[in-house]
Amino acid sequence: MSNKNSILLMDPEFDPGTAADCTLLLKITPDSFSYAIVNNTTKQLQAVYDHQECLDAGQVLATSVKTDANLSLPFAEIKASVYTLNSIALPDDLFDTAAIQTYTKFFSTVQSAQLYIQPSSAFSFKSVFNLPEAIEVTLNDYLAGCKRYDHTASVMNMAENTSSNTLIIDFTVGSLNAVLIKDQKFHFQHCFEFENKEEFNYYLLLMIEQLTIDKSSTQVVLSGIIHEDDANYHILNKYFSSLSFSNAVSDLTDYSLLEDMPAHYYTSLLALDLCE
Repeated sequence: MSNKNSILLMDPEFDPGTAADCTLLLKITPDSFSYAIVNNTTKQLQAVYDHQECLDAGQVLATSVKTDANLSLPFAEIKASVYTLNSIALPDDLFDTAAIQTYTKFFSTVQSAQLYIQPSSAFSFKSVFNLPEAIEVTLNDYLAGCKRYDHTASVMNMAENTSSNTLIIDFTVGSLNAVLIKDQKFHFQHCFEFENKEEFNYYLLLMIEQLTIDKSSTQVVLSGIIHEDDANYHILNKYFSSLSFSNAVSDLTDYSLLEDMPAHYYTSLLALDLCE
């Protein structure tokens, strides 16, 4: 533990010399920074770091790449999921690569000029996005070759396993990323920041009302920083009859590093490993 808001779980037998067999997964949300190291040969989780309640997650990333020796290892692959205000989802039949610059008129802030295209073949759409400039610079300078994904990527991977109307909510301490699947189609995605259970209750009711969510027939799948004794869990339990915690969605076979932790805390982080 480096401070009260962070935790590092490390396999004591992890050999940095095996980094060439490993993938580094990074997740940057509005208020958290986390990473995992996965050995692609042994299918083993080697390390998990999680820092919640960041005032500036991008700055935590910038500091970590300079001070955390794990992040400077020569990994086979690096993948980063980054929260961005500038992301738009377009159906495949309307998407035009030649018109990609025109989609930026729907962006809400000025960020990096570099644009990325993220396909979601399971739901037949593509996301166009860019990242905050400071994070883009950090990734370029310290994590060369890093593959970029927006904050929807991992949760959309989790959604691919659903066969009924499902609301997936991925929590940090102070934010949530919600995805609604209706009739096996992508229906809604949004990230909300909240300060307390009252604000969470407000946003939940807003989604229920605006999206006409049927509370009795919609399954709610939870991941991230939430548990059965959590105030947010009790709020969800008031409105929905079917609550469950997410199952593993990566192809790891050895999760022993997490045996003393709720495995769903890191489902969305590890789901990034399945992103192409």
